[in-house]
Amino acid sequence: METVSSLYQGKLNILVNNVGTTIYKPTTKYTAEDFSFLMTTNLESAFHLSQLAHPLLKTSGSGSIVFISSAAGVVHMSIGPIYGATKGAMNQLARNLACEWARDSIRANSVCPWFITTPLTHDSLNDEDFKKEAERMTSIGRIGEANEVSPLVAFLCLPSASYTTGQTICVDGGATVNGFSFKPLP
Repeated sequence: METVSSLYQGKLNILVNNVGTTIYKPTTKYTAEDFSFLMTTNLESAFHLSQLAHPLLKTSGSGSIVFISSAAGVVHMSIGPIYGATKGAMNQLARNLACEWARDSIRANSVCPWFITTPLTHDSLNDEDFKKEAERMTSIGRIGEANEVSPLVAFLCLPSASYTTGQTICVDGGATVNGFSFKPLP
Protein backbone atom coordinates (compact mmCIF):
# COMPACT_ATOMS: atom_id res chain seq x y z
CA MET A 1 0.00 0.00 0.00
CA GLU A 2 2.97 2.30 0.53
CA THR A 3 3.94 1.83 -3.12
CA VAL A 4 0.35 2.43 -4.29
CA SER A 5 0.17 5.54 -2.11
CA SER A 6 3.40 6.95 -3.53
CA LEU A 7 2.44 6.17 -7.14
CA TYR A 8 -1.06 7.63 -6.89
CA GLN A 9 -0.58 10.63 -4.60
CA GLY A 10 -2.10 8.91 -1.57
CA LYS A 11 -5.32 7.97 -3.36
CA LEU A 12 -6.85 4.72 -4.54
CA ASN A 13 -10.11 4.71 -6.45
CA ILE A 14 -10.61 0.98 -6.93
CA LEU A 15 -9.79 -2.20 -5.04
CA VAL A 16 -10.79 -5.51 -6.60
CA ASN A 17 -10.35 -8.42 -4.21
CA ASN A 18 -9.97 -11.29 -6.66
CA VAL A 19 -8.62 -14.43 -5.06
CA GLY A 20 -10.00 -17.85 -4.46
CA THR A 21 -9.19 -21.48 -4.32
CA THR A 22 -10.83 -24.63 -3.04
CA ILE A 23 -10.01 -28.11 -1.87
CA TYR A 24 -12.41 -30.82 -3.03
CA LYS A 25 -13.16 -33.24 -0.19
CA PRO A 26 -16.10 -34.56 1.76
CA THR A 27 -16.75 -32.34 4.78
CA THR A 28 -15.59 -35.01 7.23
CA LYS A 29 -12.20 -35.23 5.52
CA TYR A 30 -11.15 -31.59 5.93
CA THR A 31 -8.31 -30.89 8.33
CA ALA A 32 -7.77 -27.84 10.50
CA GLU A 33 -4.99 -26.89 8.08
CA ASP A 34 -7.38 -27.09 5.09
CA PHE A 35 -9.86 -24.86 6.92
CA SER A 36 -7.21 -22.32 7.88
CA PHE A 37 -5.70 -22.27 4.37
CA LEU A 38 -9.06 -21.63 2.68
CA MET A 39 -10.19 -19.01 5.19
CA THR A 40 -6.85 -17.20 4.94
CA THR A 41 -6.70 -17.31 1.15
CA ASN A 42 -10.32 -16.59 0.29
CA LEU A 43 -11.55 -14.33 3.08
CA GLU A 44 -8.84 -13.03 5.36
CA SER A 45 -6.76 -11.65 2.48
CA ALA A 46 -9.72 -9.62 1.19
CA PHE A 47 -10.51 -8.35 4.68
CA HIS A 48 -6.96 -7.19 5.38
CA LEU A 49 -6.42 -5.65 1.93
CA SER A 50 -9.63 -3.69 2.39
CA GLN A 51 -8.44 -2.50 5.80
CA LEU A 52 -5.08 -1.43 4.40
CA ALA A 53 -6.67 0.28 1.39
CA HIS A 54 -9.27 2.17 3.45
CA PRO A 55 -7.23 5.37 4.00
CA LEU A 56 -6.36 5.60 0.30
CA LEU A 57 -9.92 4.84 -0.82
CA LYS A 58 -11.26 7.44 1.61
CA THR A 59 -8.84 10.09 0.34
CA SER A 60 -9.99 9.48 -3.23
CA GLY A 61 -13.45 10.73 -2.32
CA SER A 62 -15.17 8.00 -4.34
CA GLY A 63 -13.63 4.62 -3.56
CA SER A 64 -15.02 1.35 -4.83
CA ILE A 65 -14.29 -2.13 -3.54
CA VAL A 66 -15.41 -5.13 -5.58
CA PHE A 67 -15.16 -8.56 -4.03
CA ILE A 68 -14.98 -11.41 -6.52
CA SER A 69 -17.05 -13.93 -4.66
CA SER A 70 -18.89 -16.95 -6.06
CA ALA A 71 -22.36 -18.33 -6.62
CA ALA A 72 -21.21 -20.85 -3.99
CA GLY A 73 -21.57 -18.02 -1.47
CA VAL A 74 -25.24 -17.65 -2.41
CA VAL A 75 -26.48 -21.20 -3.09
CA HIS A 76 -25.17 -24.68 -2.39
CA MET A 77 -22.59 -25.96 -4.85
CA SER A 78 -20.80 -29.22 -4.26
CA ILE A 79 -17.34 -27.72 -4.62
CA GLY A 80 -16.49 -27.65 -0.95
CA PRO A 81 -18.35 -26.38 2.09
CA ILE A 82 -15.45 -24.27 3.34
CA TYR A 83 -15.16 -22.54 -0.05
CA GLY A 84 -18.87 -21.70 0.06
CA ALA A 85 -18.55 -20.44 3.61
CA THR A 86 -15.64 -18.14 2.71
CA LYS A 87 -17.53 -16.68 -0.23
CA GLY A 88 -20.74 -16.24 1.79
CA ALA A 89 -18.73 -14.44 4.46
CA MET A 90 -17.16 -12.28 1.75
CA ASN A 91 -20.63 -11.24 0.58
CA GLN A 92 -21.52 -10.25 4.14
CA LEU A 93 -18.22 -8.39 4.51
CA ALA A 94 -19.11 -6.34 1.41
CA ARG A 95 -22.52 -5.47 2.89
CA ASN A 96 -20.97 -4.48 6.22
CA LEU A 97 -18.29 -2.32 4.61
CA ALA A 98 -20.91 -0.71 2.36
CA CYS A 99 -22.75 0.46 5.48
CA GLU A 100 -19.76 1.33 7.66
CA TRP A 101 -17.65 3.03 5.00
CA ALA A 102 -20.42 4.90 3.14
CA ARG A 103 -19.63 7.95 5.32
CA ASP A 104 -16.11 7.78 3.84
CA SER A 105 -17.51 7.75 0.26
CA ILE A 106 -16.45 4.13 -0.23
CA ARG A 107 -18.78 1.65 -1.92
CA ALA A 108 -18.46 -2.14 -1.62
CA ASN A 109 -20.14 -4.81 -3.73
CA SER A 110 -19.75 -8.52 -4.44
CA VAL A 111 -19.77 -10.18 -7.84
CA CYS A 112 -20.68 -13.87 -7.71
CA PRO A 113 -19.80 -15.88 -10.80
CA TRP A 114 -21.13 -19.38 -11.43
CA PHE A 115 -18.90 -21.73 -13.39
CA ILE A 116 -16.72 -19.57 -15.62
CA THR A 117 -14.00 -20.88 -17.90
CA THR A 118 -10.87 -20.09 -15.86
CA PRO A 119 -7.74 -21.98 -14.80
CA LEU A 120 -9.45 -22.78 -11.45
CA THR A 121 -12.38 -24.52 -13.17
CA HIS A 122 -10.32 -26.16 -15.91
CA ASP A 123 -10.12 -29.64 -14.34
CA SER A 124 -13.79 -29.71 -13.31
CA LEU A 125 -15.02 -28.56 -16.71
CA ASN A 126 -12.85 -31.14 -18.49
CA ASP A 127 -14.98 -33.80 -16.79
CA GLU A 128 -17.78 -34.13 -19.36
CA ASP A 129 -20.37 -35.41 -16.86
CA PHE A 130 -19.62 -32.51 -14.51
CA LYS A 131 -19.75 -29.99 -17.34
CA LYS A 132 -23.06 -31.34 -18.65
CA GLU A 133 -24.62 -31.11 -15.19
CA ALA A 134 -23.34 -27.55 -14.69
CA GLU A 135 -24.76 -26.59 -18.09
CA ARG A 136 -28.05 -28.29 -17.28
CA MET A 137 -28.37 -26.29 -14.05
CA THR A 138 -27.66 -23.04 -15.89
CA SER A 139 -30.77 -21.43 -17.40
CA ILE A 140 -28.77 -20.21 -20.38
CA GLY A 141 -27.42 -23.75 -20.82
CA ARG A 142 -23.71 -23.09 -21.04
CA ILE A 143 -20.61 -22.23 -19.03
CA GLY A 144 -19.73 -18.54 -18.77
CA GLU A 145 -16.61 -16.78 -19.95
CA ALA A 146 -14.44 -14.31 -18.05
CA ASN A 147 -15.40 -11.53 -20.47
CA GLU A 148 -18.99 -11.93 -19.24
CA VAL A 149 -17.96 -11.12 -15.65
CA SER A 150 -15.43 -8.33 -16.18
CA PRO A 151 -17.92 -5.75 -17.59
CA LEU A 152 -19.94 -5.91 -14.37
CA VAL A 153 -16.79 -5.47 -12.29
CA ALA A 154 -15.79 -2.49 -14.42
CA PHE A 155 -19.26 -0.95 -14.12
CA LEU A 156 -19.21 -1.23 -10.32
CA CYS A 157 -15.97 0.77 -10.31
CA LEU A 158 -17.32 3.60 -12.48
CA PRO A 159 -19.00 6.83 -11.36
CA SER A 160 -22.15 5.62 -13.14
CA ALA A 161 -22.50 3.01 -10.35
CA SER A 162 -22.23 5.66 -7.62
CA TYR A 163 -25.61 4.66 -6.12
CA THR A 164 -24.85 0.93 -6.07
CA THR A 165 -23.38 -0.39 -2.86
CA GLY A 166 -23.78 -3.40 -0.60
CA GLN A 167 -25.01 -5.58 -3.43
CA THR A 168 -24.34 -9.23 -4.13
CA ILE A 169 -24.73 -9.66 -7.88
CA CYS A 170 -24.64 -13.08 -9.51
CA VAL A 171 -23.20 -13.53 -12.99
CA ASP A 172 -24.45 -17.03 -13.48
CA GLY A 173 -26.52 -17.56 -16.60
CA GLY A 174 -29.53 -17.93 -14.30
CA ALA A 175 -28.10 -20.82 -12.27
CA THR A 176 -28.91 -19.38 -8.84
CA VAL A 177 -32.56 -18.81 -9.75
CA ASN A 178 -33.04 -21.97 -11.79
CA GLY A 179 -35.51 -24.29 -10.14
CA PHE A 180 -35.87 -27.96 -10.95
CA SER A 181 -37.98 -28.65 -13.99
CA PHE A 182 -38.44 -32.27 -15.07
CA LYS A 183 -39.94 -31.20 -18.37
CA PRO A 184 -38.62 -27.75 -19.33
CA LEU A 185 -41.06 -25.39 -20.94
CA PRO A 186 -40.64 -25.09 -24.72
